Amino acid sequence: MLKAKSVAYSEPSAGGASGVYFAKLLERMGIAEQMKPKTKYPPAGGFSAELLLTGAAELAVQQKPELLHVSGVEIVGFLPGDLNLVTEFAAAVMTGSENAETSKALIASLRSPGAAAVFRSKGLDPR
Repeated sequence: MLKAKSVAYSEPSAGGASGVYFAKLLERMGIAEQMKPKTKYPPAGGFSAELLLTGAAELAVQQKPELLHVSGVEIVGFLPGDLNLVTEFAAAVMTGSENAETSKALIASLRSPGAAAVFRSKGLDPR
């Protein structure tokens, strides 16, 4: 990280999960101050990988689906070991729901092989 000339990630104060996590990770690693002059933020709602295409950044860090959203970007790897954070999503039906059967059908659809293929195509890794 210290050898990179510039690193793009989401502005932590905007509240995006990847930017908040990465800023805290740099602090945890003890290199936050050294990285500040190298840090580039995309515009609000933008993707850090877009800064690779313009040459504004040498390295981009963001969640995998967001990196894949930018055409022409190659993911070269994930953060190693316990530095990598995986975000998991869950679905549930509330007890007493008036639409329990419909909700269960939606969850079953989201867990289907067809839905899994769509999730994979968008950079998500369904279990």
